[in-house]
Amino acid sequence: GNTFEDYLTILQCVPDKGAAAYMRVSSAVNSSKLSLVEKGVFEAVQRKGHELVVMEQGLYLIFCHLNFHFPNCSKSPIDLKIELLVNGKVDRQTLSTLCAEETCQDKTFKTLLQLHLTHLRAKDQISVTLNHPELLNEASLPNDNVLGVLRYSDGM
Repeated sequence: GNTFEDYLTILQCVPDKGAAAYMRVSSAVNSSKLSLVEKGVFEAVQRKGHELVVMEQGLYLIFCHLNFHFPNCSKSPIDLKIELLVNGKVDRQTLSTLCAEETCQDKTFKTLLQLHLTHLRAKDQISVTLNHPELLNEASLPNDNVLGVLRYSDGM
């Protein structure tokens, strides 16, 4: 269980307010902004380049689940920062400091989940940036790096 396809099936059965998106993300070449992979669910949300565009205003839950791989440990801590952007501006960010030499093994893996409940207007654009996109684990867990959006209510 808990595969990309499992979550797609679950989300298709969730009673939402007519707007949802769920798709894989991957690191973009020469960019801190994550790429959206074609595969996914779209209802009243469109894909535009590296961004999701909501078509209806309302209260939305935005979630981003990312897996990181540190092939070699550093002598100093590494700060991982995930930023959820709305219309190009940081709306929520998560900072996690990890991988200090004394706590690392040869290979270290880390999963970060970011949740954000926010009011969005029609045509608002959502994207995700990372300060270390090269550490995104796309080799062994490519389907577990996801960005999702669910509309919770119509009200503003």
